[in-house]
Amino acid sequence: MSTADDAGAAVNAPKKKQRVGSSSCLPSTLAVIDLSDESLTGRPRKPPLLRRTASHSLFHFSSSSFAADFNDQSTADVVLALRLDHQPSSSFDCDDAFSESTSIASPETQIYLHSRVLRRSKYFSALLSDRWQQKSDAASSMDEENCFKIHCITHRIPAIYDSMDDYVTVLKLLYSDDLLFAIDNLSTALDLLPIALELLFEDCVKACVRFIEAVPWSEDDEKRILSLIPLLSEEESKELLARISPLKNDSSEEMLHGLILSAIHSNSNMAFAKAFVAKLLRDFSSRETARKVLDAAFDKSLRVVKQSLEEYSSPDFRGSHDETEVIQRLNLHTAMTNLKHVLWLVERMIELRVADTAVKAWSEQASLTADLRRAFLDDLWRAFFPGLPSVVLRCTCRLASAVVTGNILAARQVRMKLVRDWLPVLIICKERVPIMGSNSMPLYVELEDIFLRIISTLPISDSQELLQQCLSFSTRNIDDCPHLVDAFTTWFRRANRPAQADLSE
Repeated sequence: MSTADDAGAAVNAPKKKQRVGSSSCLPSTLAVIDLSDESLTGRPRKPPLLRRTASHSLFHFSSSSFAADFNDQSTADVVLALRLDHQPSSSFDCDDAFSESTSIASPETQIYLHSRVLRRSKYFSALLSDRWQQKSDAASSMDEENCFKIHCITHRIPAIYDSMDDYVTVLKLLYSDDLLFAIDNLSTALDLLPIALELLFEDCVKACVRFIEAVPWSEDDEKRILSLIPLLSEEESKELLARISPLKNDSSEEMLHGLILSAIHSNSNMAFAKAFVAKLLRDFSSRETARKVLDAAFDKSLRVVKQSLEEYSSPDFRGSHDETEVIQRLNLHTAMTNLKHVLWLVERMIELRVADTAVKAWSEQASLTADLRRAFLDDLWRAFFPGLPSVVLRCTCRLASAVVTGNILAARQVRMKLVRDWLPVLIICKERVPIMGSNSMPLYVELEDIFLRIISTLPISDSQELLQQCLSFSTRNIDDCPHLVDAFTTWFRRANRPAQADLSE
């Protein structure tokens, strides 16, 4: 046969069909007929001896699950030459002459296989089919001694592979009925899967996918898996996708919402749960998602507080005194518990700088502040929930402080209503909560100072009305309230300036 015929046979050899799609990680390979072999000279001969140019042994499996006739020269009817198709790396194109002269010698290994086994791979089944053999009579030669054809195939291994070990492993698995025996770790499964996909070895693909789906992954493993998923069928990739890709877009939101509810309602080790969720919120990538979840939880807890205090302040039930007291205690307990939730949520919002909605909502609680004032006029809370005023004032102090520091840029109306509605609560707490003793004084003074600073941001007419209500801050003597003195001094300085019409002239 002429050299031109040889070249024609190589060029006309069929290319591998894509199994599911194409991917840069699985370059197509070409199986060609090795016409330079002595088997085509017409002289009867036995298959050539194993020729291996690689420097290390590839056949190191000792598992009994592999059939003994793998690489058995005496019974094989297929000689497969595996050739590493390595080329020198270069960032520029070279002409053909330069490429040929500088190409790296390709390591090659010949393996003796059996067509009946290779047909488990749809890729080899197509190469060995009668239709292909009729078109390429030169693809085989007769072993006259054993009376069977010997097929010679060269398979080029893409340059992305450093060795042919994994290819040999997949070929060995063709002889095995227990594929999972050889796939004993995730690295092996990820190494074999692209080769099994390339050779259309479906049983091996299924075994690799099954192993990958069942074990934990590192972040690097996950990246490799993501690159292979497009090559898998929908059924094969379903479990993998379910693990790394949500079925809906609000999964993160649902998870955060559940974590927040678990943290604030946890009965055991609540401090640890809250600290853990707080860290997750700080590290969460989407601030808008965190804002949405925190706003929803804040609104829910605040509604429960309002409902409980409304029922406490305006009971619509009748019964004995003992029954009434039990129900009222339950209302106060519910309000106290949910106010603690509100305080924790407010602190998380301020930390993430997403408390603007909470500030606005807190400034629109005229009915809640009225109910709180009525509740503090009774004595029931003193006996059972003495910390209730402190929690109320801390919530107010955190939000008002965020406004003063610029953490939250609140509109003028929001700032004014925040002081107007919550200032009476602060005043009645100072008057009615001596049980808290001196420990409460720093909180009172802090909130007084914050309210006065907010008042200083309002127009003179609004601040005039609110400052008059702040006279109760001077409860002992003038030396105890320098913040109040400064607030009035500032107001009078501004009020004594000429009117705006005069300044514009």
